[in-house]
Amino acid sequence: MTGLTISGVTKKFGSITAVEDVSLTFRDGEMVCFLGPSGCGKTTLLRMIAGLEEPTSGSITMDGRDMTRVPVHQRDIGMVFQSFALFPHLTVAENITYSMRIRGHSRSDREDRAAELLDMMHLPGMADRRISQLSGGQRQRVAIARALALNPQVFLLDEPMSALDANLREAMQIELRKLQQDLGITTVVVTHDQTEAMTMADTIVVMGKARVLQSGTPMEIYKSPVDRVVADFIGTSNLLPARMTGAGTAEIGAAQLSVGTNAHGFDTGDEVVLMTRPEAVFVRPDSASVPDNAVAGRVTFIRDIGATIEIIVDCGGHEVIAVLTPKDWPDVKIGQDVHVEMPKDACSVLAP
Repeated sequence: MTGLTISGVTKKFGSITAVEDVSLTFRDGEMVCFLGPSGCGKTTLLRMIAGLEEPTSGSITMDGRDMTRVPVHQRDIGMVFQSFALFPHLTVAENITYSMRIRGHSRSDREDRAAELLDMMHLPGMADRRISQLSGGQRQRVAIARALALNPQVFLLDEPMSALDANLREAMQIELRKLQQDLGITTVVVTHDQTEAMTMADTIVVMGKARVLQSGTPMEIYKSPVDRVVADFIGTSNLLPARMTGAGTAEIGAAQLSVGTNAHGFDTGDEVVLMTRPEAVFVRPDSASVPDNAVAGRVTFIRDIGATIEIIVDCGGHEVIAVLTPKDWPDVKIGQDVHVEMPKDACSVLAP
């Protein structure tokens, strides 16, 4: 295992800045997800960690050793590419042990290691198969096994699930996370899939426009995004224009609400955005007593999907989504006036 530190790293391609002044430190054995839209710099940052790209400025250290200019083959890193990049003319076992053969390991060592990794990947008996005979999920497992063949200090994966169908992708997310926990290897995954990041990561690094927007645990980022961009990218958010009326209070139309998080840093009179998550709000019929911390609105859509019920409420021209369980069903109808209750601890204040 190793500590991985990125210090002030910038990467430019001519006049284009792909990564700008990124500084991150990863703990030994943790799984980190670089999350963001296409073109935000996450893959370029991963390639710099791997040694496939050289930073324009800044440094990358592993276990206290400066690796910024160290060639890729000397970095003790395993990497799985988005396309898997397997050799079609080699067998499964030959693909897995390719790096071992290049480094001069004996045939018996290679065969033993291939068998060990195939068992680990739940692919016993497939050593002699051709890549063309494998399914997408099996190819991914072979690519992972190949990356682990030399017991790397750091494991890198670039969009590892993008070639898989939805059901297989969900299963492989869990399998990959369990494997990483069993091995205790420092792992960095690039993805644009927020569910994938939330499922697997110890730490999520949200990137946008070549910079790190926020870094933290999945729950920290989900519950307390630093700005509207992060809130929009992680999960579904209710975002309502508001105005600060005091320390920890905000006004939406005629409603006064207490705010639980992120209220510091704003002054009375500041225009802000009030954020809540759909599962944290409740819909109350207008005929009931008006709850605290509530905004008036009218139901415009109801969708019952069994385990949850989704209700959309128009609150002064702004849409609020509530996701409720059947036991919390408020017995309302489309067109009915309601109050949307937003508990204090569920309300965050963001810059507009």
